[in-house]
Amino acid sequence: MYFPCNIYLIIEVDFLVSIIIIKLSMKPSWLKVKLPRDDNYQYVKDTLSQEKLNTVCIEAKCPNRIECWGRKAMTFMILGNVCTRNCMFCAVETGDPKGFVDKSESGKIARIVKELSLSYVVITSVTRDDLTDGGASVFAEAIKIIRKYNQNIRIEILVPDFSCDESSIKTVIDAGCDVFSHNLETVERLTPLVRDKKASYQVSLQVLDTARKIKSELITKSGFMLGLGETEEEVKQTIRDLQKIGVQVLTIGQYLQPKKHLHQVVDYVKPEKFTYYKEYALTNGFKKVSAGPLVRSSYFFVN
Repeated sequence: MYFPCNIYLIIEVDFLVSIIIIKLSMKPSWLKVKLPRDDNYQYVKDTLSQEKLNTVCIEAKCPNRIECWGRKAMTFMILGNVCTRNCMFCAVETGDPKGFVDKSESGKIARIVKELSLSYVVITSVTRDDLTDGGASVFAEAIKIIRKYNQNIRIEILVPDFSCDESSIKTVIDAGCDVFSHNLETVERLTPLVRDKKASYQVSLQVLDTARKIKSELITKSGFMLGLGETEEEVKQTIRDLQKIGVQVLTIGQYLQPKKHLHQVVDYVKPEKFTYYKEYALTNGFKKVSAGPLVRSSYFFVN
């Protein structure tokens, strides 16, 4: 039977596409981490489960949680697990929480902080556009209650953009956080493709800039992912954009596709490339930079 040449071409293209998909689905060796399961790990996990608290450590299956827990650090996710935005890099459920806030959440976190003798806490949340202040008052309450249990604890907040409302940003800062963090997530060109349509690269920069203007001595921090299709120059420009507004701490990590319908991984960036970007950021004025395939924005806490 005769087949036209274009049929063979289609078959060959399909084969090559299949090979590319298979290669991208196979994680490289530097991304494979085996977590130890000792008694302390299980104790911490059971304690969190009993209080029915959401942590990025467990929900996001963070590969660094053993290290963080060993250093008495933990990341809590407040304001529930339903986000009002739909970003193409995030597996968090999207919907309308209809203004619901768990009033007992901050107290539970404070008790865990005391029971586990934590010395560093990161508080983050889903985006809550359904709340008038974006959930800023809940962040503030959590900070204040945790401080009652431990005056010496360091508290970092990793906030959504609060629609760049200055009063919301000020509410959180005035509550007494040590580090104010907000992520760009990706380079400017890819922002409309990767983040929700309500999100904006420039708005995120403005959030960080506003925080610094409210409290000049405040440590500000941001992070973004590689492997989404960005170019080297775009990464460098992102670093320069953050440096211009005085951000001192930066995290750069590898994007991993959490669900099939979300943005695909374009590239698994090699560890040496992360080192290259780290050195570039340090030479451009950043005080602390953590860059690597396994780095997560809430993991690199500030001493």
